[in-house]
Amino acid sequence: MGPMSRFRALAGLLILLWIVEVVNFILSHSLNGFGLVPRRLDGLPGILVSPILHGSFAHLLSNTGGLIALGGLVAMRGERHFVTTTLAIAVFSGALVWLFGRSALHVGASGLVFGYFGLLLGRAWYRRTPETLLIGAVVIAVYGGIIWGISPLQRFVSWEGHLAGLIAGLVVARLRARRDEAIPR
Repeated sequence: MGPMSRFRALAGLLILLWIVEVVNFILSHSLNGFGLVPRRLDGLPGILVSPILHGSFAHLLSNTGGLIALGGLVAMRGERHFVTTTLAIAVFSGALVWLFGRSALHVGASGLVFGYFGLLLGRAWYRRTPETLLIGAVVIAVYGGIIWGISPLQRFVSWEGHLAGLIAGLVVARLRARRDEAIPR
């Protein structure tokens, strides 16, 4: 397999998100009813479904750049790594929002964007190799401003999803660092 194969899952995710948004738009965003609603049993499926749903094309577009850049840096370690990391971040951050989020409908892939951000910073902190430190520095320089997204200042923004994604990314980075330490080289 060529070096571009590691980005297939990311490309597939982006295609899926855009197809779902087109269908959701045609259906007047009625699919958003499957989003995450905290502390409600009927909101549980939203843990997995909410990252692929968006409120509008503008909402999805605002997440697409971060998914490409930060998700691309995660995908550089391989397709399997990207898929398992993405699922872990989505499930863990979704569970956090379900448990602690305000009672509102939460949709969007920004939790993944914040999760990738947290993962890349966490990897730099725990691994401290020249490569991880350089990537961490670039991520902070280019995307450090997203940290304001965890502030509860905007009424229609799921800051809880952003914070949960950041926490999930940091936790996944720590768990992966521990696993890597346990594997003899």
